[in-house]
Amino acid sequence: MSDVICSAKGCRAAAVWVLAWNNPKIHAPERRKTWLACEEHREHLSQFLGVRGFLKDVVLLSEWPQETAEQSL
Repeated sequence: MSDVICSAKGCRAAAVWVLAWNNPKIHAPERRKTWLACEEHREHLSQFLGVRGFLKDVVLLSEWPQETAEQSL
């Protein structure tokens, strides 16, 4: 996988976490969109998605399935 960076606005740090989410109003239940997070922004991004009921899972990038990561990123 190529170098991946955090999805937080303005952050250029290496991503460590995958935040899997979906918006139930517009996505099928099985669909997963992804945001990437560095250590510093994982909690903030998780809270942002969680408050809206969008957050489904938080997984270490190294444990996220390679084929899924390539399709999602």
